[in-house]
Amino acid sequence: MLSLFFQESTYKVCVSKHHHHRSVTSKVKRAIDILGSLLGLAIAAVVAVPVAVAMLLDDRGPLLYSQVRCSFKGRHFRIWKFRSMVVDAEKLKHLVSNQAKGHIFKNENDPRITRVGRFLRCTSLDELPQFWNVLVGDMSLVGTRPPTPDEVAAYDDFHWQRLNVKPGLTGEWQVHGRSRVKDFNDIVQMDLDYQGKWSVIYDITLICKTILVVLSKKGAC
Repeated sequence: MLSLFFQESTYKVCVSKHHHHRSVTSKVKRAIDILGSLLGLAIAAVVAVPVAVAMLLDDRGPLLYSQVRCSFKGRHFRIWKFRSMVVDAEKLKHLVSNQAKGHIFKNENDPRITRVGRFLRCTSLDELPQFWNVLVGDMSLVGTRPPTPDEVAAYDDFHWQRLNVKPGLTGEWQVHGRSRVKDFNDIVQMDLDYQGKWSVIYDITLICKTILVVLSKKGAC
């Protein structure tokens, strides 16, 4: 249980041998994360009320959904989202086919998604509570898609390189395809491209592009 709340490395030792990526130790990046997360949490607080009412009318259950994910170098943390699926959706996962290739799970017509949840996903509103994860340092505004422990457990050494940076609310995958990218190796390559291109200015550029993508609902699922 402690691993759900404290960052503990539980996977391959090879990851710890890699040098820290400079984005992880950047004070400017961290300052942007803090400011951005405070703004995002303010928006989340306003949105939470109508979302809660809509859920009450559509599919009763908790407002928030949490799941264990892997952060920088495979450390566990608990991610938070507005619930977009039926209660106990994880127990029904085996009934849904995986349309993606590799160590990710995607289904564009997942029957577990509620009507309210589909709207939340289409507008990316379901991800607003993750600003809390950014504020406490588990995530960054920009980084890699945060994987689940079962995905990470199947990683090859090449895939582990994507965890040399913190997971992000957005990243190359969000700007260049979102749910249309269904090959895990393509996602890994995007993550590695991000690491090579990284700078504070590049982060700001991706944030601006993400806003445009979300507003256009391009690639949403």
